[in-house]
Amino acid sequence: MTPPDDDISPGELLPLGRRFGIVLVLGFLTALGPLTIDMYLPSLPTITTDLHAGAAAVQLTLTGTLVGLAFGQLLVGPLADAVGRRRPLLGGIAVHVLASVLCVVAPNLAVLGSLRVLQGLGAAAATVVAMAMVRDLFDGLAAARLFSRLMLVVGVAPILAPTVGGLVLNWTSWRGVFVVLTAVGVAIMAASALVLPETLPVAHRRNGGVLGTVRDYGRLFTDRVYVGLILVAGLAMAALFAYVSGASFVFQDSFGMSEQQFALIFAGGAVGLIGATQFNVRLLRRWTPQQIMGGALLAGLASGLVLLVLAATGTGGLVGILIPLWVVLTMVGLAMPNAPALALSRHGEAAGTAAALLGAVQFGVGALAAPLVGVLGVGAVAMAVVVFGGMLAATLVCFLVVRPHRLPVERLEPALAVAH
Repeated sequence: MTPPDDDISPGELLPLGRRFGIVLVLGFLTALGPLTIDMYLPSLPTITTDLHAGAAAVQLTLTGTLVGLAFGQLLVGPLADAVGRRRPLLGGIAVHVLASVLCVVAPNLAVLGSLRVLQGLGAAAATVVAMAMVRDLFDGLAAARLFSRLMLVVGVAPILAPTVGGLVLNWTSWRGVFVVLTAVGVAIMAASALVLPETLPVAHRRNGGVLGTVRDYGRLFTDRVYVGLILVAGLAMAALFAYVSGASFVFQDSFGMSEQQFALIFAGGAVGLIGATQFNVRLLRRWTPQQIMGGALLAGLASGLVLLVLAATGTGGLVGILIPLWVVLTMVGLAMPNAPALALSRHGEAAGTAAALLGAVQFGVGALAAPLVGVLGVGAVAMAVVVFGGMLAATLVCFLVVRPHRLPVERLEPALAVAH
């Protein structure tokens, strides 16, 4: 079925240059979390040696970042609905910058892990406020298209971050990676302060306090479709983070790649992810977001099964791992823009809180995937088991809980106007 043309949303009425600047900065905001996660991935084996820790323990520093991202969004989302978008955003990025500075001088793994949680808390503000601003400015298919465009900017992070991390390791230790993250945080904070308007008018702010926040979250949990959609997004993210957390050990330790070779392999997967998000924009001209999401999950599940079989049998060597893995990442790239757009379109009256719960589930489930890979081992089979498990669970939730074929195709209410 061809979806109907969506109404023009307020963001599309902005001058082209201003709209481009806002979208670009929103993309950098949503990239802050992936940059924080991915830039130090080539350093994981080095940190293991330098801080005299096991691989599973070092992977917990990744888990700490994801926990911070998840918990931080639950705090920032209601705050952004109550006081506006800009103040929580700038305060959160400042926390990220401070944590990055302290990571540079972390004396042991325990301190580093704690600071990574703090980094995640700071990055959470950037993630949830960016999504809420998208919902403030755009709606319906316009929002789905913008999520796809933002994924293009976000996708630059996993391509460049491990490469930059590998280059930094050529000149200094893993601590230099956090120097670079400090500089990135400062630059993003400056761009946000200069370019982004306040998109939530005072009249639309929600000041119900703690009880109001609890009521908002309770209302969200009563929406079966919304809960199903955020679980789909979270479980697809789990498959992605199983790859993120296990890839450096699989390709560097098992296949003997250098840090730079690993960065190139990681970039190849990111290219598939990015290409899919952009192809999604073209697919939306013919199919609905729910149709694309369902089809992508089924294809990703099949590819995940192939990955698991080839990894378990050792068939195909490196190529046998890479090809189905890249297909899975491509399918995740098709599913990810549509699940958030569908979820947030159902609760525009509390966009910050809805985006916070969405992001918390995404990164919370991802946080569970990272140590699970470490517990199962550091080889290709362990990574493949969790990747396949994430795609299987996402597909089951999609078709048993969300039931995308039953969702109505209709025009959605216009988004909120921009507050200057």
